[in-house]
Amino acid sequence: MGRNMFGPIRGDWADDPWKGWWGGTPPFHTPVFVLTHHPRPPITMEGGTIFHFVTDGIQTALERAAEAAKGQDVRLGGGVAITKECLRTQLIDEMHLAIAPVLLGSGEHLLSGIDLLKLGYQCNEHIATPSATHVVITKRT
Repeated sequence: MGRNMFGPIRGDWADDPWKGWWGGTPPFHTPVFVLTHHPRPPITMEGGTIFHFVTDGIQTALERAAEAAKGQDVRLGGGVAITKECLRTQLIDEMHLAIAPVLLGSGEHLLSGIDLLKLGYQCNEHIATPSATHVVITKRT
């Protein structure tokens, strides 16, 4: 998870009591590895979520997440910057995009500057529903 998804705090954590957007029982129920440039001790929450703060890069965060997952899937939860970095370095095997017809303003553009075909990705599935279009992109093997 990217730091921006974890919360609105920027810079050093200082004595900030922020523990995420989700209240006392986050929906994850697993270890979560938050990428940041600023160290912070882990935070244990109700329901089995433990936020670990990783300061030495995406590769380390993914290795720690894979170890914690014990053979199960590792999910990326982050914003545009983390997702783009993982796509560029081909660390994503499968990506499910839910595209809703809602205009939110300028924001960040998820796929700008990314050539998915050149990186070896393909669209495997797309399903339109009244609320969203679901697109599944996978890395070609």
